[in-house]
Amino acid sequence: MSPRLLGIPVLALLLAGCEIPGMEPDPRIAQREADAKAIGGACRYGLRGIEDCYSLNTKASKSAVFAGWKEMDQYMRDNKIDGQASAIAPPSAAATVEAEAGIDKDTEKVVASRKPKAKAAPL
Repeated sequence: MSPRLLGIPVLALLLAGCEIPGMEPDPRIAQREADAKAIGGACRYGLRGIEDCYSLNTKASKSAVFAGWKEMDQYMRDNKIDGQASAIAPPSAAATVEAEAGIDKDTEKVVASRKPKAKAAPL
């Protein structure tokens, strides 16, 4: 066998052990999954149903939220832990509509939109 043909498997073995920058998984994805599991666990401990948890946390991954909720449920059952009722109620639909419309609750006047205005392009 020629030395060139032996060099190919040796090179492949050497490269298999090294970490190429930029090729590892994105750590932000793992962080989002962990956050979603924590949200699910907190919802279960806060005596919220899984559907309420989904509706309150629309940006979180539903599968990870469910995994966290289920894990906390099993933990609470095994250790005979009672949940803690949430002191903060979810925002009402009326408050959400008022916030979107820009209505000041105290004065009942329409508040100017806080969205930045587009700048004109220079000529």
